[in-house]
Amino acid sequence: MISGAHVIVYSKDANADRAFFRDVLGLKSVDAGHGWLIFALPPAETALHPSDENGVHELYFICDDLKAEMASLAKRNVSCSEIHETRWGSITKMRLPGGGDIGLYQPKHPTAIGISSD
Repeated sequence: MISGAHVIVYSKDANADRAFFRDVLGLKSVDAGHGWLIFALPPAETALHPSDENGVHELYFICDDLKAEMASLAKRNVSCSEIHETRWGSITKMRLPGGGDIGLYQPKHPTAIGISSD
């Protein structure tokens, strides 16, 4: 039985990005040894999109009010891109200290969060 999901974000500066997840996003973590932090994530869902390549993955955090969340992040010196409107949601990207981006979006569709996978 599948009991959870483990998401990996690759980074050119993993220590800086771990500090961002801990100190800026406020995600709780456990130390898997030698300072290697594993973060608890909010409830999650996954979608499978068509692609010309395999192995392309993205991470998006979901929020109920994108503009309010962006304002909160700005107070913590987090840069976000302009809001991009799509059929499925309002989207921005957050720049990580290591140079990568993660997404933040307010969905326009029903979410699967809270639905039991049993």
